[in-house]
Amino acid sequence: MSTLPPQPVIHEVNTWVWLGELARRTGRPVGLGDVSKDAWDEITPHGVDAVWLMGVWERSAEGLGIALADPALRAAFTGALPDAGEADIAGSPYCIRRYAVDERIGGAAGLAVARAELDRRGVGLLLDYVPNHVAPDSPWLAEHPGYFVRGDRDDLERDPAAYYEKGGQVYARGRDPYFAPWPDVVQLNAYSESLRTATADVLRDIGDMCDGVRCDMAMLMINDVFGRTWGERAGPVPERDFWPTVLAAVRERHPGMTFVAEAYWDLEWDLQQQGFDFCYDKRLYDRLVNESPASVRGHLQADTGYQRHLVRFLENHDEPRAATTLGAAKERAAATLIATLPGATLWHEGQFTGRRTQLPVFLTRRPDEAPDEAQRVFHERLLARVHESRMRTGDWQLLGCDGWPDNPTHESLLAWCWSGEAGRHVIVVNLSGGRAQAMVRLPWEELTGTSWQLTDLVDGARYERGGDELLASGLYTDLDAWGSHIFSFEADRG
Repeated sequence: MSTLPPQPVIHEVNTWVWLGELARRTGRPVGLGDVSKDAWDEITPHGVDAVWLMGVWERSAEGLGIALADPALRAAFTGALPDAGEADIAGSPYCIRRYAVDERIGGAAGLAVARAELDRRGVGLLLDYVPNHVAPDSPWLAEHPGYFVRGDRDDLERDPAAYYEKGGQVYARGRDPYFAPWPDVVQLNAYSESLRTATADVLRDIGDMCDGVRCDMAMLMINDVFGRTWGERAGPVPERDFWPTVLAAVRERHPGMTFVAEAYWDLEWDLQQQGFDFCYDKRLYDRLVNESPASVRGHLQADTGYQRHLVRFLENHDEPRAATTLGAAKERAAATLIATLPGATLWHEGQFTGRRTQLPVFLTRRPDEAPDEAQRVFHERLLARVHESRMRTGDWQLLGCDGWPDNPTHESLLAWCWSGEAGRHVIVVNLSGGRAQAMVRLPWEELTGTSWQLTDLVDGARYERGGDELLASGLYTDLDAWGSHIFSFEADRG
């Protein structure tokens, strides 16, 4: 097992879609064990620390049948892929029958080859785990009915959309506390001690195949959330929460295994305290897409130790494409921001080339879209330069930006710095569609008495500034709409 860096850069790849495109490119079937070295290189550009192969597990035939019979889902499929046929619909990767690698994409042997290819590149492998529910044809229903939230005949008759009958037993369908039940999955019981043991067993086995897991909707298993969702049906509340129990057991065998929580409802801190290495930073995403620079700045005032365990992202398979929500210029500014903040970063395959179609996860094919070559070059350079600088191995600090009485544009600028063995770096981002200026206050008293060379790592531009001036008045910054700087500081030895 590879241990991921303290703040990894993760690239999410829709496994079935990717393999299908490789097959069409080569004219032959391609499973995980057949991927060419060039194709692995394409999804591991310099600066990527881990690839999340989304959707490798055995999908449910019964779940697929439910999806095919759902008019709303079929409309979503053709909305994203107008010529979608049944051959393009594999079912949901989050309606899992068994945690066995689907034979249609190469099985366990193919995944082992994939992991070895990634390891040769110094890149880790992440896979999915869904703790809240399983497919209705999961063997667990027949073998371990005690793992589930149960109902009775009255529940089934009163609310057939919320309950499911199989083998003469009535089970609750999977859900969260705010939405209608999901029709294609069956609800596991987070309070069940036997389920907790089984979950740890499954995760230990998954840990033999990868370096970490992304846990779907992880907050649903917190005692408080689960109790609010299911009440008395869940049974007595355990003294200990689900995740501390499960993760401690898994780490007895895999102490370096990385756990990433999909988390919402401001429960990121709770899940960090319960043992997760990283939690989704959905709040930052929402602020970047919908709110003001001041809102983003307020978010970044949180404790740095907390921020180091967040996952920053601009899109993933659950969110619309950033090219649609942000546009190319704003996306570049936001990408610079998340790439240079503390914490893990998550990038979605196709984001670098400006894809616009949000594909339902049920589909194995996506529409053709012309790649935006300028966006690809920008993103690959950004990841590489940040990685090569090693800035994120240092100490991070949010910086203040001062303006002038007749020029409030500084309010659109955000700035922060890194300092440590890798040197000093300052990042300034303009989160507005207009030009903006500011004096950025620097925290380094040791700048005094020396001239400094400032090099922008993105475009290579160089500037010379005196340390005394920088400390007295700040770093003058003038950025075009959605512009940014990533400066490295080096003392002028001449």
